[in-house]
Amino acid sequence: MVNSQNSVAAEAPQLGRLPGMDPAWSQFVAAPDAEGITRRWHVLMTGTGEAGTLLAVHGNPTWSYLWRGLLAAAPAGWRVIAVDQLGMGYSEHPGGDLAHPRRLLQRIGDLSGLTDALGITGEHREPGNRAPVIVAGHDWGGLVATGWAGRHRDVLSGIVLANTAVHHDFDSGLPAPLTFAHSQRLLRRVCVDTPLFVAGATAISSPRPSAQIRQAYAAPYRSAAQREFVGQFVADIPAAPSHPTRAGFAEVAEAASRLGAAGVPALLLRGAKDPVFSEAHLRDLIARMPQADVHRYEGASHLVLEDAPRSATDIWTWVGARIEGRRDTDPAGDPQRLPQSDGAIGTAQEPWLLLRRRAEQTPQDICVAEVRSGRRVTFAQFEQDVLAVAHGLREAGVAAGDRVALLVPPGIDLTVVVYACWRLGAVIVVADAGLGLASMGRALRGAGPAHVVTIPKGLAAVMAMRVPGQRIVVGQVPAGVRRAAGVSTDLEQIRSRGRALAACEPDLVPQPPLSDNPDAAVLFTSGATGPSKGVVYRLEQLRAQIGHVGQVFGLVDAPRDRRLVAAFAPFALYGPALGVGAVVPDMDVTAPGSLSAAALAEAVRTLQASTVFASPAALRNVLRTSTDLSAADQEALNGVRLLTSAGAPVPSDLLRELRAVFPNASMHTPYGMTECLPVADITLEEIDELEARGLTGQMGGTAGGVAVGHPLPGVQVMIAPLPKNPDEADGELTSRPGVTGEICVRATHVKDRYDRLWATEQASAAHPPGWHRTGDVGHLDEQGRLWVEGRRVHVVHTAEGPVTPVALEQRCERLPEVASAAVVGVGPIGAQQVVVVLTLEQAGSRPPVLAPPSVAEEVRRLAGEMGQAVAAVLVAARMPVDIRHQSKIDRSLLARWAQDVLAGRKPPSW
Repeated sequence: MVNSQNSVAAEAPQLGRLPGMDPAWSQFVAAPDAEGITRRWHVLMTGTGEAGTLLAVHGNPTWSYLWRGLLAAAPAGWRVIAVDQLGMGYSEHPGGDLAHPRRLLQRIGDLSGLTDALGITGEHREPGNRAPVIVAGHDWGGLVATGWAGRHRDVLSGIVLANTAVHHDFDSGLPAPLTFAHSQRLLRRVCVDTPLFVAGATAISSPRPSAQIRQAYAAPYRSAAQREFVGQFVADIPAAPSHPTRAGFAEVAEAASRLGAAGVPALLLRGAKDPVFSEAHLRDLIARMPQADVHRYEGASHLVLEDAPRSATDIWTWVGARIEGRRDTDPAGDPQRLPQSDGAIGTAQEPWLLLRRRAEQTPQDICVAEVRSGRRVTFAQFEQDVLAVAHGLREAGVAAGDRVALLVPPGIDLTVVVYACWRLGAVIVVADAGLGLASMGRALRGAGPAHVVTIPKGLAAVMAMRVPGQRIVVGQVPAGVRRAAGVSTDLEQIRSRGRALAACEPDLVPQPPLSDNPDAAVLFTSGATGPSKGVVYRLEQLRAQIGHVGQVFGLVDAPRDRRLVAAFAPFALYGPALGVGAVVPDMDVTAPGSLSAAALAEAVRTLQASTVFASPAALRNVLRTSTDLSAADQEALNGVRLLTSAGAPVPSDLLRELRAVFPNASMHTPYGMTECLPVADITLEEIDELEARGLTGQMGGTAGGVAVGHPLPGVQVMIAPLPKNPDEADGELTSRPGVTGEICVRATHVKDRYDRLWATEQASAAHPPGWHRTGDVGHLDEQGRLWVEGRRVHVVHTAEGPVTPVALEQRCERLPEVASAAVVGVGPIGAQQVVVVLTLEQAGSRPPVLAPPSVAEEVRRLAGEMGQAVAAVLVAARMPVDIRHQSKIDRSLLARWAQDVLAGRKPPSW
């Protein structure tokens, strides 16, 4: 509590009119500054401190108002103290000028004087007080907070840093928004004489705050005199190596490294659109504090606490998990006791054991083939090339734990580099080109690779996307282009140097110890229901995933003639680890629907492949183009024994029609997601049996939706029941048949975590602990078979309760006039109306928006049989689908379209 002798009786500023502010938080405190002079501080303070204290330090040109969400969300017993640094907000101005500004080390000393006076540290600290103390900082306040933490390690329990830095690369100069700091005259004009800098703080926010909030941030800085320390803060930024504050920076950077070495709990937050503090600053913090939890808010900018209001709740969630040690109970047992599975491939020390075995036993068999170039490599050649490239990459600076982004099309070079990275203990970062340039750029920047391996035409994209890391090119580029793009070496140089190293040291395998189960891969979700998320797999999880994929594809312990055609490129990478040959068809990998029947037949013939994997969009085009197949092409496809499709719901009618193209193939539709693949599997024969029994397309009971089969061995599936009221919590996990809810999965090959999305992991995917919440909704039937009814975000929340979309969509798609159907909700959550959007078989390029009366009547009849009323039946020219698979309907966009149509507004286009 504040000592009465240090309190100053003064009228608090008029804060009650500021959005989100409680004027009772505002207090003045008398405390000594770094020179021992008593100063009048303004703080926002709430809570008793019995549970702990969170000290929050703002940056420039903000004030304690930045932390109002943290105060409002504080749990019972926690004291939050958000300070106005001296000269800022409503605290006393201690003097100085732009030529002699208040320095960083002084500000750290100032804060120490205040915390002594408040009883957090020093001689005024309450005897025996063991309640935790956390310090949080934003912008320049992050440096002050880190410096304070380094000096008060004895009381510190944790640290939270938001959009800040503790190290500056003087060679790269100041960030573009701060270059004016080089000129004191310009600095004064921008920061002091005018409110440009103050206004700029909220102008770069994303989304832009309301006028009332922008005025609240500017409230303490209405005159030039009030903005004096805004200028002093900028003047203290070390713009050159000789700057007096460089020594202060070094002290703070060292403090951060010591906190990291000591394992102090840390949370790093970042608004990804910040033009001031870059991803490089975040990577530096992560390197210094590798124990830190990290969360990036993709749409937020510099004022991340403002731009992402959920950050306040995320901080308190982190405090509960990391500081207070709360752990939710697992209703299904110990989260560490995973289902038993023997599906993993290889061993912990050698996940690529089957590759080695094939290289020794059948060295001349084809391992990887390319249709377009005609290149082929045997298992022996592939193994030798992997070792050579691993040696060369290590000499080029690739080390264990480094992230290596891969922008190389599927084929031999990509597969070799992947396995070479794994031999080194490096982490591959794979962002599917199908995401599109903007999404792929966000993904790669967020992953923060240390190295980028790319083909020549990818260099321009890497530069445009501002992807960090050493550039390694696969192919030849002119010397001028190499210099301009910052290319350090190319794959042929690496391969050549690696062969020489391997020849000199034939027994040296460039492989680190793998017993610690290191990170192995960062893969990205499709982004069909939001920004694409990085999914981190450790080595053991990757090993288990490869094994389960092999089981579904019938490739584990397969005979030598079992080979794989993967029209979804990532699966082709698993061929060598499974000990089978693999090839990607000649197609545009960013457009699955570009795969033709002839191209698929050529790929099958290239390896005499027996197994094919393709997305539903790819198979639709294969079916469309199958009438043009030559006799030789059809003969090749006759040799396919297993056809597998996933990535989106696979219509059974499509599989039945494909029997004419693949007459000898068993057809499977495994279910899974980037976070856990595969989860379950079902054959067309089983689907036929279910449909013959009339069990598909029903709502309620024991069926409805898409049957995806029984969970695979070693996979446990349970359901978190959906509440009737969307504001209520889900029910406890259950395996009771017929209960609809979110599908939750537990297995050895579930991803380790979302990359740098700690709050997302905590809020959804890891609750309850040990389980992955898939984001899909569905149910189990009496036989333990899993049925998928749609995505959680696409559930329609009516006044009568939740409605899942897939079952009604399936029924509508059986109408002869209907090509595709989507069920969406229109109106406020909890009172939404069900709207069915159709595409018609014979609609033309500009179909009517309202469905023909006969079709609408049939849709309503089908819905009525399921006990569901339909508010409207609309027709769209085509469905919006995801970029990667071109199969998943974007129902969120479709719902906005339907709402605008029904309101008489111009709807969005796609």
